Parts: sequence; structure tokens; C-alpha cells
Amino acid sequence: MHKVWKLLLLSSCLAASFAVGAQDDQAPGQALANQGAGKRAELARQSPTLQNIYGRQHLLLDGRWSYIVDPYETGFYNYRHQPFDQSPSGAGGFYDDRKPKSKDDAVEYSFEGSPTLAIPGDWNSQNAKLENYEGTVWMRQLFNATPKDGKRYFLYFGAVNYEAHVYLNGKKLGSHKGGFTPFQFEVTGRLLNGQNTVVVKADNTRHQDDIPTLNTDWWNYGGITRDVLLAETPDTYIEDYQIQLAKGDMGRIEGYVQLAGVQRTQDVTVSIAELGVKTVVHTDANGRAVVNLALPKNKVRYWSPEDPKLYNVSIASTTDKLNDRIGLRTIETRGHDILLNGKSVFLRGVSLHDENPLIPGRLRGEGDMRMMLQWAKDMNCNYVRLAHYPHSEEMIKLADEMGILVWAEVPVYWTISWEKPEVYANAAQQLTDLVVRDKNRASVIIWSIGNETPVSAPRNAFMGKLADTVRALDRTRLVGAALEVHRTGDVVTVEDPLAEKIDLASFNEYAGWYWSNNKEMLKFSFKVNYNKPVLVTEFGADALGGYHADSDTKWSEEYQDQLYKNTFKLLDAIPGLRGMTPWVLTDFRSPRRPHPYFQDFWNRKGLISETGKKKQAFYTLKSYYEQKQQQYK
Repeated sequence: MHKVWKLLLLSSCLAASFAVGAQDDQAPGQALANQGAGKRAELARQSPTLQNIYGRQHLLLDGRWSYIVDPYETGFYNYRHQPFDQSPSGAGGFYDDRKPKSKDDAVEYSFEGSPTLAIPGDWNSQNAKLENYEGTVWMRQLFNATPKDGKRYFLYFGAVNYEAHVYLNGKKLGSHKGGFTPFQFEVTGRLLNGQNTVVVKADNTRHQDDIPTLNTDWWNYGGITRDVLLAETPDTYIEDYQIQLAKGDMGRIEGYVQLAGVQRTQDVTVSIAELGVKTVVHTDANGRAVVNLALPKNKVRYWSPEDPKLYNVSIASTTDKLNDRIGLRTIETRGHDILLNGKSVFLRGVSLHDENPLIPGRLRGEGDMRMMLQWAKDMNCNYVRLAHYPHSEEMIKLADEMGILVWAEVPVYWTISWEKPEVYANAAQQLTDLVVRDKNRASVIIWSIGNETPVSAPRNAFMGKLADTVRALDRTRLVGAALEVHRTGDVVTVEDPLAEKIDLASFNEYAGWYWSNNKEMLKFSFKVNYNKPVLVTEFGADALGGYHADSDTKWSEEYQDQLYKNTFKLLDAIPGLRGMTPWVLTDFRSPRRPHPYFQDFWNRKGLISETGKKKQAFYTLKSYYEQKQQQYK
């Protein structure tokens, strides 16, 4: 565990590298000055995100935010293309939210009278003029605060796509890269007693050296796409914790508690009242304590899709207290088997995007997320692949509650700049943020380090380091990746050096769609050269909902349905097959899909159409999963 904590400290330092001007914890909320020759910026510390943010006293800053579209970044750069926030005064940008002081004072922007966006939400789906817009949009929210002495305050963002610059009351807090992971800034000492102004510059421009890179197969929704919170903590607070069953041990909880603040040496009580268990640990000078807690025999209800039991866990220090709902379960592999709580399980899954097919845009809240997960359950799924990036914390908590196993993924997708250290640092940071955020969620059983990354020496080194990183962060879960396959004649081979670094022989295959067809695909066979559980992470075919023809006609529901039936025959012949996540639960928007009739910028591989209609293959997959459920009772 000491090694894990060292890596978490390292990741915290790495997080600071993505924020402009990180500060030391001993001086929270103070301004930094003289940020290099000729420039000054007052920047708050970007701290490690609070574990269980929704368990904190907080003010939700969601709602209607005023916005200004700024394609030339006029509000960020002066006419010499120098950032205003790095000038001697630090002023001059749209973040000043300046009002004319007199009738001869010309101010060429105004949030007052500007249109508004619903936050959380993207701009592409809320304004038809912005449907294809990639660039900068400024967003402003006003809120009232009454900061208290002895309390610390954190401005937390669930996600902003892709790059965010954040300003509070005209002063820069910092910046963040990564469109799907949370970040926060400490704002203790910066809040006004009364009205405050937060301004966010969001830029969803794609870049070759970002994660993800230029080329993806999903819509690039820009904006503040998840909750914004102002969280309050005591001066010394519980910053992080991990409470999970020890690897391979159903009788013991293993984890840690981490305090932040001045009084880091304290007694901390961890208890689960329903099980009658409690332990008191003492944090060291760094605020950290290891937790080992024996569980009573024959009393624990282990979390599973059939019984998604969550226990109320209390963590209390001298200065702070938190409650969380945590499921207890083990996950491991043995040969071809995936063992959930020691029992072999078949992962009856489906892939899905963080997008509502019925209402344009990202999933907006619990109702949207519950709808998607319930559709999966209606198909008799016990498992989902949340592709191709971290989904929201709310989604993972709902999976905990509803009893759905989760494959969680980072957007190391297709071909990126494998040899650039800064690109690896970005990928490693997003992976770290995902693991740190969701490590207490029982539903998450697999951390995925990427999708369809082509084999090469630089790629192998890059992905291998990601595998090492995630294992150091969390050794209780499985590590996976969606690998590619290779074909020689009629044999489809899974052969990738990365497979040696992960726990699963997990791969995408598109027999019958991108290669072969329904008549010819059954002549193929799969050769998997690893004594590991086989998970097929993608297969499928596009079908326009309501378009009917024979099973040889592509784009028809009949073709998609027959492809599923054929695929089951192919995959069932693989001895180690232990699960699958067909692509995809619902149709979703994609700029890569321009066919005017069958696609119209939608990926039509969904088992449910954009109107919510279930296609024929939905019922075929449901029937297949019912057979697998009986087989693995």
C-alpha cells in the first residue's frame, strides 16, 4: 500500500502540471505572483479531487449560465496574441466581466443580455448554430456564498470538454486538460461574502497530441458537461480513502485513509454499523493510515448483479466525517474463468456512450443514466462497457445501485502520438483520475487502458506503462484493453504483445460488417493464444431502425439480426469465451457517418434506435443472454 500512496502523491504532482501555477498545500488559497518575467497571475492550487464529492456539504452551481462564443479567442489573447491573464495586470479578458463605467467607456463584450446554456450540458445540442462548432466558448455563472472561518472551499468540475481555464471574481484559478475527468481548485480565501462570479473558458478543439486525438467516432460535445459544485470541508479534512475487500480475500477489508490540512496526525474511525465492525487507525505525519478490518464470518452479503448490496460505511476523524455506500466483492481470473466472489461468471454486456439518443447531447442527469442502464437490464445484461472515456461519477454509482458490472475506460483511442512524453503524461493523468475517483465502487471490475491501438514498439511501451500505472494504483481489479485482431486466410488471430500485460484476452471484431458478410462470415474461426478469459469488446452491424429487407441486405434490421446470430456461433466456439459487449446499446451521433439516408451523421449499430425503438437484434441478444444466464447459474 505504501507504493500505491507514493504513486498517488506522484499523480497529484502530475495533476498540478496540468494546472497553471500549482501551490503548496501549506498555503491554501493564497495568490502566486511573478509567474515568470513580465507576467503575473494569481492562481489557486489545483488539488487532488475530493473523494465522494457528493457526500460533502456543497452548493450546486448548475443551471443557466450566460455564454459568449469566441472563435478568435478575443477574450483570451490581446492583439499581439499574448494571454491577458499572463500580463502584468492579469486583466483584460472576458473573465473580467467588465461593465462600462461611463457613457464613453467602450466594452466590446457583455455576459449581460447574452444567451444562456443549461449546465451541465454541451453547446452543440443547445444552439443549432453551434451544432458543428469546435472552439472557445466563455460561460459565466453568478452565485452567492457565505464563507465561514475554519472552513475550506473547493470549486469542483465533473468534466469540461476539452480544455478549461477557470476564473473566480476576475482572478485565474488555473486550467485543466481532459474532457471526461473531474478537477477542482481550492478557493479558500477567494470567495466574497455575497455575490461571486465564476467564468470558464471551454475549448473543445481537437489536437493531434491530445487524449483523445483528432480522429474519433463520436460527437465532440463542447462545454461544461457535468456538475459544478462549491464544496465545503473543515480546515483538516478527509481527502481520500479506499475501502474494499482485499484482493482474493472475502473476509478482510483493506485500504487507507488520507487527511489533508494542518492537523494531519489524528485518530480515524472506520465502521460498518450493519456488520458490527469498527477499527480505529492513527494517521502519520503525512495524514495517511492503512486500514485493515476483519469481517464477521457468514454475515456479509457480497455485492453482485443478483444482490447489489451496499453497506453504509462511516469514516470519522477528529475534525471531519464522511459516509459512503460501498459494496463488498472480489474479482479475479483463474485460467479462462472470471471469478466474481469466487464464482465463475459470464459477462452479459453491451457497450454504450455517454449520450442520450432521444434528446441531443450528453446524458444530463440521473434520469438519462438510469434509462440507459435499465435498457441494458431489459436485455438481460449484467455488465456494461462505458466507452470510450470516463463516464460520470453518477453513472458509476447508479451501476452500484442497480447491480451492473462495469468496464471503465480512458480515451487512449486509435492512433495517438505514442512517442511524446507530454501525451503519455496526459493519458496517465486521465487514467489516474478515473481510478482515484471510482476505486470504491463495487460495480467497476475492469480498468481499460485503451481501444484499438495498433501494434508498434512505441505503442507497446506506452500502453505497457499505462498497465503498470493502473496496477500500482489498484491491484484489486482487472486490467483490460480493447485489442485489434489480425486475419490470415479464414483464421482470426488475437496476437498482441499488450495481451501479456493485461488480465484478459479482450478484443474487437467486425466479421460480417467491415470484413466478410452474412453469407461468408461463418467460414472464419478464432485463434486466441492466451490462457486468459476471452472478452469480445465489440462486434455489430449498422441498421437503420424501421428499415426492413432480407438478411443479405446491409443497413436492414434483418441483416443486423442475422449477423448477431452468426456471431454467437463463431464466438461460442472459443473455449475461453467469458463475456461480450456488442457495439452498441443505442444509435449515437458521429461526424464520421455521413451517408444521407442510412446514417445522416449517426452510427447506426445501436440495438435501440434514436427514437427508442428496439431493433430485432435487441431481442436476439436478450434470448442469447438468457441461455448464458442459465448456463452460469
